[in-house]
Amino acid sequence: MARVKFLCDGDRCIECNACVTACKNENEVPWGINRRRVVTINDGKPGERSISMACMHCTDAPCKAVCPVDCFFTTADGVVLHSKDLCIGCGYCFYACPFGAPQYPRVGNFGSRGKMDKCTYCAGGPEADLTMAEYEKYGANRLAEGKLPLCAEMCSTKALLAGDGEIIAQIYKERVVKRGYGSGAWGWKTAYREGIDV
Repeated sequence: MARVKFLCDGDRCIECNACVTACKNENEVPWGINRRRVVTINDGKPGERSISMACMHCTDAPCKAVCPVDCFFTTADGVVLHSKDLCIGCGYCFYACPFGAPQYPRVGNFGSRGKMDKCTYCAGGPEADLTMAEYEKYGANRLAEGKLPLCAEMCSTKALLAGDGEIIAQIYKERVVKRGYGSGAWGWKTAYREGIDV
């Protein structure tokens, strides 16, 4: 089965927050929790870039590795999900995640924050597909309906892509070549805006 992924093209994102709004509305995400957010780097300066961030559904997820109650699991599609019934709200996953994906409904000490919530890639949770119990805990299960996550479908500039990882990579590769970046799209010169002295 294909491994699903997200990719946000920083050259296309216009910081409209349609992805954030779509996610909150489709999944009825509680106040104070943002499963997806738009981060802007160099805001108001030359070279400004915006990127839509959420759980990246890592192949070797650090949140899964540190969870003391093993509430995380990976689906056949490669989506990293969790069980709110097992979660104890310890916060280890929050500190382990480099993307800040795990969110809590309250601020507080160990166990008083409530059950962790994060992007589910619109794949629901461990409950039976398309049931009210699944929707109430985890939101919409669009994958079971044969649809992609709504955040990506609502992106007007198609900066946020979701789907089969290999297809997403091919789309992005074609964009990079068309822009004329060639092999300079990534690497030392791009990251540090300088040449490499030999």
